[in-house]
Amino acid sequence: MKTNFKFSNLCGTVYKKGNLVFSSDGNTILSPVGNRVTVFDLVNNRTETLPFENKRNIRRIALSPRGNILISVDDLGSALLVNYRKRTVLHHFNLKDKVRDIQFSPDGKYFAVGLGRHIEIWRSPGFTREFAPFELHRKYAGHYDDITHISWSPDSRFFLTSGKDMTVKVFSVDPIEGFTTTTMAGHRAVVVGAWFSKDMRAVYTVSADGAVCVRRFRVHGIAEDLTFGEFPRDSEGNLQDTMWFTEKRFYTNTIAKVQSAAFNPATSILVLGLTNGAFGIWEMPEFNQIHTLSISRKMINTVAINPSGEWLAFGSAKLGQLLVWEWQSETYVLKQQGHFYDMSCVGYSADGQYVATGGDDAKLKVWNALTGYCFITFADHSSAVTAVQFTKGNQVVLSASLDGTVRAYDLVRYRNFRIFTSPTPVQFNTLAVDPSGEIVCAGCLDTFEIYMWSMQTGKLLDVLSGHEAPISGLAFRPDGLSLASSSWDKTVRLWDAFNRSKIVERLDHSHEVLALAYRPDGKELCASTLDGQIHFWDIEKAAPTSTIEGRRDIAGGRKAGDKRTADNTSSGKSFNSLCYSADGSAVLGGGNSMFVCLYDRKAGILLRKFQITKNQSLDGVQVKLNSKQMTEAGSADLIDSDGIDSDTEKQADRSLPGVKSGDKSNRLLKPEARTRDVKFSPTGRQWAAASTEGLLIYSLDETITFDPYELDEDVTPDTIRDLSCKGDHLRALVNAFRLNEKYLIREIYESIPPLDVILLTKDFPEAYLERLLRFIADIIESSQLLEFHLRWISGLLSNHGTFVKTRSASLQPVLRTLQRGVTRLHQDIGSVCDKNQYLLKYLLVQGKRIAEAKQEEQGDITMNDILASFNDDKEYETDAEFDEDEDNETMDVDTAFVPMAA
Repeated sequence: MKTNFKFSNLCGTVYKKGNLVFSSDGNTILSPVGNRVTVFDLVNNRTETLPFENKRNIRRIALSPRGNILISVDDLGSALLVNYRKRTVLHHFNLKDKVRDIQFSPDGKYFAVGLGRHIEIWRSPGFTREFAPFELHRKYAGHYDDITHISWSPDSRFFLTSGKDMTVKVFSVDPIEGFTTTTMAGHRAVVVGAWFSKDMRAVYTVSADGAVCVRRFRVHGIAEDLTFGEFPRDSEGNLQDTMWFTEKRFYTNTIAKVQSAAFNPATSILVLGLTNGAFGIWEMPEFNQIHTLSISRKMINTVAINPSGEWLAFGSAKLGQLLVWEWQSETYVLKQQGHFYDMSCVGYSADGQYVATGGDDAKLKVWNALTGYCFITFADHSSAVTAVQFTKGNQVVLSASLDGTVRAYDLVRYRNFRIFTSPTPVQFNTLAVDPSGEIVCAGCLDTFEIYMWSMQTGKLLDVLSGHEAPISGLAFRPDGLSLASSSWDKTVRLWDAFNRSKIVERLDHSHEVLALAYRPDGKELCASTLDGQIHFWDIEKAAPTSTIEGRRDIAGGRKAGDKRTADNTSSGKSFNSLCYSADGSAVLGGGNSMFVCLYDRKAGILLRKFQITKNQSLDGVQVKLNSKQMTEAGSADLIDSDGIDSDTEKQADRSLPGVKSGDKSNRLLKPEARTRDVKFSPTGRQWAAASTEGLLIYSLDETITFDPYELDEDVTPDTIRDLSCKGDHLRALVNAFRLNEKYLIREIYESIPPLDVILLTKDFPEAYLERLLRFIADIIESSQLLEFHLRWISGLLSNHGTFVKTRSASLQPVLRTLQRGVTRLHQDIGSVCDKNQYLLKYLLVQGKRIAEAKQEEQGDITMNDILASFNDDKEYETDAEFDEDEDNETMDVDTAFVPMAA
């Protein structure tokens, strides 16, 4: 089994805090999620989490105008310089203060950073090898309170800064004759933002009380507007006195405060996000209201507009929402929200295409593992969801909850079609479904019983009693003959679900059992205990076979409130979730720590140790704590001393009527880094972990590893290409697999003539069959050679059916991945055909009507007459005019046809 799993995506969280940034083409949006950055492709409907981490939660991000440099800054001012296109970190830098805002200039030469009351202008680093890529250009001061916003002029010569001192200042990057730093006052609340107009004749400023000011640049005593940056002179050549005048003042007339704002110079659109979850769109400079909509129940923390001004992005940190709204058509382009509280459980569908997650917010979400998007949310439970599981057909997902119900959801009609309950109210925390999908079992916390229902009728079939402590785990044997249950009473029991007359096998342990899992072949069972050990049992003999000591491997870091060191504490040193790999050769375990461990089953050794996060904003990440952080009031990390997000109106405790100020002794509650559930994909290509930060997905990384197979000196890229040119395609393809370079395999594979595929599949060696099937499964969704791939799949499976049947256990992950790709293509092509069938029917009906009309008028009609009727009976003097008009009509038909097929 390959162990080169690499972090690939973060699905359960879409926005935490900070600012949103659109790419230069406006098709993607970057969102900070904890200490990572997630990229949402709004056109191709895909998400990608960049493979780097800041030390703490990200506060601000900035993308250069060319889209090649990304700067992310965390809460303490530590910045990462990232090559955005290659997704690699180029440099680490410390700005030595908490960053309020960071913006690149339009020409990309500089970026401005707001640090407290000061502004620093830095030269944008390049891709050359430099010892110090960050070079400070100038440093500015002048504000009496913290800076809230920075914006640049279109010519990159000036920039505006807004502050909590209710003023806006204009600075120049370099000294300019006739210009001095200008202060704009007049607001009565904190200035949220200020921007130049496109022609640089006006400046628009917005304050938190909803006041919007339009300021013009004029010569003193003259009412004519000037373009800022062109300072006029009199007849004698002396500079004239210029100043900014407040031309108009508008108000939004809303009770809620303005929390965030954004302005698009290309369309002169101003967007304001309010503290009550609503936003408004106004057209400047007349302040004509275009649209107002309430999209959230909590405040909108950030607003962004794409360069063309069509899409608006909103982020709400309280609910973890990310919304992209197309204001002209009034439709959602993207609407995603993570779990409000911790994610508690995760489950894969049988083909590995979907992932279901349950959370403490009583919601069940289903995600697409390929795109990373949540496409359905079920909120029928009234308490925390504790377990989720798909049925074998992938059309039903079940969830157990502490509200005493087990619910079955139909993924075709998206509805809750079955509710399983117990005679007396209990709290369910485990769930199991037999392979046929007919029997549903759930274990409870309080009565220590296991309830069994029928999926078809919803009736309670049986109640299994015998445990003396809460049930911690349930699992059906893969053949469906028996049910295994683990409990805190230090036992694992094996029940015959269909024959109660048999004796229940009891597997005793020395400590409380926390989790269990069956091997895919059903011959072995593993269970984790509170002392950090993993015990393996032979099911046929009901005898222990081996034990893995994992206490030291799973041990996490020291929490901020711990009185003992990480080595001496007992918390977090056991596995609360276990899972076998698809082939049963490895065991994956997670617990209340920042580590997930992968063990080899036969050797009993640790293969890899995955650290799920390095975010120091979470508790339990650091092994050793700094003694300087300890104060008389406790740990400094738990005291809310940050002035950025703790204004009086934001921290006001409104839980009781009449309360106007918050609790002055308020302490921060740092979330603990832990993994509550881990699951391997049935395809064996990835595994997922339900962690504090969200749904972490790790996939096999085979693009970097050089793994040749039966290689000798004669197998080179040049000799392989020569064999392909000579027509010896079979040897060329086999040698390409021996060299195991993906680009070369694809080149040789796609150069094979389609008519030769059936003949090649008959003689293809079976030793390379699994590699070829895996290769086709990897490229089938991204390639356009659909018929070519289907010929290969059909030929290989029909000519080597006996080999596939005898090796079904080892080939099962590959075949599932292949089935998932073919199914997805079938769905995509089916949806395109369904959308276009009405257009084709319309064209046929129209042609038939025209033919009938012509026949009534002229009697006989030919096909040329029907085609000519689509040209509206035009007469052409030359052939060139006819060709030109025909091209135009063809282009119009294609243009109308493509959006319907998209």
